[in-house]
Amino acid sequence: MTPRLTRTHWAALVAVVAALLFAGAATVASAGGDGAEAATAGPVADSAEAGFARDMAVHHQQAVEMSFIVRDRTQDEEVRRLAYDIANTQANQRGMLLGWLDLWGLPKVVSGAEPMAWMASSAPDHSAHSGHGEHGAHGGGDAQASAEGADGAGGAGGAGGSLMPGMATKAELDQLSKASGRQAEVLYLQLMTDHHKGGVAMAQGCADLCTVRPERNLAQGMVDAQQSELLLMADLLKKRGAAPRG
Repeated sequence: MTPRLTRTHWAALVAVVAALLFAGAATVASAGGDGAEAATAGPVADSAEAGFARDMAVHHQQAVEMSFIVRDRTQDEEVRRLAYDIANTQANQRGMLLGWLDLWGLPKVVSGAEPMAWMASSAPDHSAHSGHGEHGAHGGGDAQASAEGADGAGGAGGAGGSLMPGMATKAELDQLSKASGRQAEVLYLQLMTDHHKGGVAMAQGCADLCTVRPERNLAQGMVDAQQSELLLMADLLKKRGAAPRG
């Protein structure tokens, strides 16, 4: 591992710690503003708030992993800068999501739970979000795309073993790890485009369904930021004579 990559890991770790502190303060402040009853009540385990926090934490973990991989596989400054921004931002947001689950006293992993179930169960008329067929994984045979995180926040496919929308398979991650130069850049941009499309759909679900204001605001921020990054990635692919996958 190069010294530069080590500094990147350190920056992401600092961001996670800061996010956890911010998440606790923001949630307590929000609860306190709604009265004593709200201060003692919190989301339940099968709520949209908890489901989104669990699923997006796993989704973000893979984005961080892919970004660290590509920063080691290319010297292109545009792609490396994008990868650094995605890793830093999503590690920060992941820390907030896991911090909220801790604050609410809810598990980070629910055994047997299928990813995205919170979208359909919380609002039947939003069930169209739960499929995301066009942004799903490419090849269902590699459902376990990443090892379980050290904090126990789950593997890549959620407790049920199926991949969430846009997530890369283990085979695709292995392919990225072996690629270099332009090939690695194009593959990363294509995988991350799929990943962002799935993430935007999931975040929009929370923006529509979640009732905890800080979490709902975070979800809407994810939608806005990732849609902007999708435009940037399309431009970077075009410069390399490539395009997003169908």
